[in-house]
Amino acid sequence: MIAKKYEMLLFAFIMGAFMSGFMSLVVTFINIGFIDNFIYFWLNAYWKAFLIAFPTILFVIPRVRKIVDILIVK
Repeated sequence: MIAKKYEMLLFAFIMGAFMSGFMSLVVTFINIGFIDNFIYFWLNAYWKAFLIAFPTILFVIPRVRKIVDILIVK
């Protein structure tokens, strides 16, 4: 198992993998449709999107938590 101190990194990695994968799939489909080599074009977009998504999630998570804490009635 993975130590608790890596929770935020693991969360960001998994969230980045799922979201960048799904979004790049949808955007690639919208832009080119299901053509020959679709998987190649999608995976090319996926790794680029993941390189942006992972550090962005690491940066955004603490700020979003603060905003949510402000908006939630306690």
